[in-house]
Amino acid sequence: MTDSKQFRAFRGSHPSQFSKRDGQHEYTGWQDEQWGWKNTAYLGDWSYVPAIRVQGPEALKVFSDTSINSFIDFPVGKAKHCVQCDENGKVVTEGVLMRHGEEDFEFNATSPQWTYFKMKTGGYDATATFPSTHKLQVSGPKALEILEEISDTSLRDLKFMWTKPARIAGLPAMVLRQGMGGDIGFELHGPITQKEALERAVLEAGEKHGIRQRGWRWMQINHLESYFPTATVHYLPALVGEGNEDYRAFMDHNLPPEWVGTWLEGPMRYAWNPTFTGSWDGDSIEDLYRSPVELGWSRYIKFDHEFIGAEALRNELANPKRTGVTLEFDSEDMKRIYASMFDSGDVYRLFEVPHSPYSFNWVDKVLKDGVEIGHSVYPGYSITFRKALALSFLDLEHSTPGTEVTVLWGNPDEPQTEIRATVRPVPYKSDATRRAALDA
Repeated sequence: MTDSKQFRAFRGSHPSQFSKRDGQHEYTGWQDEQWGWKNTAYLGDWSYVPAIRVQGPEALKVFSDTSINSFIDFPVGKAKHCVQCDENGKVVTEGVLMRHGEEDFEFNATSPQWTYFKMKTGGYDATATFPSTHKLQVSGPKALEILEEISDTSLRDLKFMWTKPARIAGLPAMVLRQGMGGDIGFELHGPITQKEALERAVLEAGEKHGIRQRGWRWMQINHLESYFPTATVHYLPALVGEGNEDYRAFMDHNLPPEWVGTWLEGPMRYAWNPTFTGSWDGDSIEDLYRSPVELGWSRYIKFDHEFIGAEALRNELANPKRTGVTLEFDSEDMKRIYASMFDSGDVYRLFEVPHSPYSFNWVDKVLKDGVEIGHSVYPGYSITFRKALALSFLDLEHSTPGTEVTVLWGNPDEPQTEIRATVRPVPYKSDATRRAALDA
C-alpha cells in the first residue's frame, strides 16, 4: 500500500499545468473552438505524446506478451487501441499501436517506456527507438474536405483505425483514420521537423471551411463527451505507487537517448504526473488504478495468447464490480456552487470552466443514500449541451442510465457539499467515428 497523501495536489505534490507544448491556452476562445469541433473542424496537436518504434523478428511478440489485445488479425497498415496491464490487471499504459511492416510497430502512448523495459529485460530479438514525431489531428464534419484539398491521394477509402501513406501539402505523412472526438477525424504522423509547415498548410486549406485550433482550455472536453478515459486525468497508471523498483532502476540507467535534455528526462521517465485532487480520501494511491474492465475496454481483452495480468482479468470478468458511465451534474446545484462565492457562509470549491488547467486525476466520491458507490473523475463543462459532466466509475447495480446519485464536492480539508447527478450513457455525445464509408 502506498500512502496517498504525498500525491494530493497542492498538499503533497504540485500538479503539472497544461503547457505550451500542448498548444496555446486559447486561439479563438474555448466556446468558439468547441463550436468548431462540432460544426466545421479543428486542428489539434498531440505531438507531446511520446512514441516507441519496435522493430525486429520478435517485435510483435513484445506487444503480444504485454498487451490484452489479440494480434491474430493485425495486418500491415492497421492500428489498434493497445492496452498494457500489470500482474493485477490494472492499466499501466495505453495508446495507439500502428503496424508499419511485418516487423515494424509504432506505439504512441502515455508511458511507452514500459514496452521498452519489458523488451530489454525479456531478452526479445528486437530493437527500440523513440522517434520525435508530430501527431496533428484534424477532426470534425469538414475534416475530410480540408485534407483532400492538400492530399495527393483520396482518403475516402481509409477505414476506421487504418493508416495510409500520403503527401499532405507536399510533405510525407502517415494518415491515421481515428477521430478521438466522436466525429470523423484523421491524424497526420511524421517527423517533428515538418510539423509547423504542415500546421500552416492545414489551417490555410481549412480557412474557408471555418477550421479552428484546439487550445488546452478544453482539450479534455472531447474525451469527456465521447468517453475516452485518459491516463493521469481520468485514472492513475499502475506505475505510480510502491513496487516496480526494477522498472525504476532500469529507467534510471537506460534512459532513451532521444529523451536526454527534454521534459521526458525528469519524473516522466517513470510515469506521467501522478497527482490527484477531489473529495476522495482513501489511504492507498493504488485505489485510483483502473482495470480495462472498469474503463469499459473489456472487448479488447482476448485470451488467445498469454499476457501480463491475464489471470487477474479472467477473475474480474467473471465477477465485474464497476463500469464507466457519464454523470450529468444538476444545473441548479452548479449555480449554487458559484453563488457561494457571493453569499455569506461556506465558499465551495470552484467548478472550473470548461475544466481544470491542471493535468491531475480529479477524483470525487459518488454516493447513493449516503453510501460510496464509485468515483467521479475530472469534471468539465460542455457549451454544446450546457451541462457539467464527468466520467465516472460506478458499482454495476447503480450504473443504469437515469439513476440518481450525489457527488461529494470539495477536498477533505475544505467546505464540502453534495451535488445531485444523474447517470447517463457513454459516450454522452453520439459517436460517428466508425462510419464504414465517408460521405461524398
